[in-house]
Amino acid sequence: MSYTYTRRYTGPLQAVVLDWAGTTVDFGCLAPAGAFMEAFRRHKVEITLEQARGPMGMPKWDHIKAVLAMPAVAAAWVTRYGRRPDDADVDSLYETFLPLQVEVVDRYADVIPGVVDAIASMRQRGMRIGSTTGYPRQVLQVVQKVAAAQGYEPDIAVAAGDTPTGRPGPAMALRCVIELGISPVEACVKIGDTTLDVEEGLNAGMWTIALTDTGNEVGVPLGEWSLLSEERRAALRAPAEERLRRAGAHYVAGSLLGALPLLDDIEARLARGERP
Repeated sequence: MSYTYTRRYTGPLQAVVLDWAGTTVDFGCLAPAGAFMEAFRRHKVEITLEQARGPMGMPKWDHIKAVLAMPAVAAAWVTRYGRRPDDADVDSLYETFLPLQVEVVDRYADVIPGVVDAIASMRQRGMRIGSTTGYPRQVLQVVQKVAAAQGYEPDIAVAAGDTPTGRPGPAMALRCVIELGISPVEACVKIGDTTLDVEEGLNAGMWTIALTDTGNEVGVPLGEWSLLSEERRAALRAPAEERLRRAGAHYVAGSLLGALPLLDDIEARLARGERP
């Protein structure tokens, strides 16, 4: 005898799982990219900003390995060292990267404008606030301290290394679900600024909202962004939005504050019995 599962959740959203750099802090997602570039530079191999940003959202050891696997970077490594890079090289780069990141991350940890108001609005809806990051715990602790002083404190923060696997897998997001007591998973929204954030949310069975203006895919610091014409902003936003939609994002918004109206749309879809 076969059974058909027909249960549908039609209630309100219960929680959001937010990324950190480029979503709630560090407009433009600048801190990780700069530290990656400097770590490679100290190992006598230059990488571009685009290469440094490519795997953004991964745990940082995995990020370094992904950059080393890029054909141009691997070729540069062979030219410099006479062999292809291996995991020992990833370890060495990570050991260089980590203190660099800890040293500079507080300079880039300012809360993005509108985030505190957006969080207050979510809490008024009765939503819990979870968060995940590619940062290891020792880096996240620095970011959390700066963010808390500026009014942003999620209910839970899961760092890279806190779970057996990181993005694009669902483990970190699902740890938020478990510890916040959320049920079912479709009552949760994942919001982030990278394609890996989108994949993380989808793999966890959540609704996903991807952010363009504040994050890694556009990659422009706040001061520079504020001086751009709307025409130039649109030109930068369009390819970022395309990449995020192609990754599977249910929705795309410019910023966390701009994502708030989308929560109403998701709740309307839930009320109709839809799932992510």
